[in-house]
Order: sequence, then structure tokens, then C-alpha cells
Amino acid sequence: MKYSRGIFSGFIVWLCVSFSFYLLGNTSLLKDYFLIQAAIVMVFIIFYAIIGAKFYYQKKYNTNGLTLGIVMSGTALFLDVLITVPFVEIPEGRSYESFFTSPILWALAVINAFSVYLYWKRKIKT
Repeated sequence: MKYSRGIFSGFIVWLCVSFSFYLLGNTSLLKDYFLIQAAIVMVFIIFYAIIGAKFYYQKKYNTNGLTLGIVMSGTALFLDVLITVPFVEIPEGRSYESFFTSPILWALAVINAFSVYLYWKRKIKT
């Protein structure tokens, strides 16, 4: 596995998800409806995961899709620890605990990993 490429793919997904939540959170119709925002991002993350997987597999690597999906999700979670929580959540009055105990976060991580796995199974696995 080419870890640097997998980590960069995870960075792409994290950036897209963060930007999506930012845009949805600043949309007047959805501003006060976190669950609707989360549902929309849960759909979008499938496409973000595919974009990250396409980037990774562009170099003809044959890494197992579940392994890549876990690396990508792990990278996004690590970036949440370093950036999202201290610069977004804590200023809003939330904490690491409230962020990392959210079932929505873990659902997004699982959807991401599973989407990458399905992409690998359909497009890459020989």
C-alpha cells in the first residue's frame, strides 16, 4: 500500500465533508437542522469516497479497498482531532467527547470505508 497516497485520499474526503458541513450550516434553510445536514453529507460522502479511491487507484495500486477505506477514514478522524474539534467544535461550546461520541461521525466513517471497498470490488479487483 502506498500510504502517502492513501492519506492524501483521506485528506480529500475530510476536506470535502468539512466544506459540505460548512456550506450546509450556512444555508438559511438548513442552518438549524443538523440531522438533515448529516443525512445530506451521508449521501455526498459516497461520492467523496469514490473520488478519493479514484485518485488512489489512478496509479494502478491493487490495495484491498477495505484497507484503503480504513486508512482514509482514519486520516479524516485524525484531521478532526487536529483541526475540526479545536477550531470549529470547541469555539461553538462543544468538546472532543461530544464530537467523538456522535453516532453520525462513526456512520460517516463506516459509509466512507464501505464505499471505497465497493468501488475497489467493482472497478479494481481482478
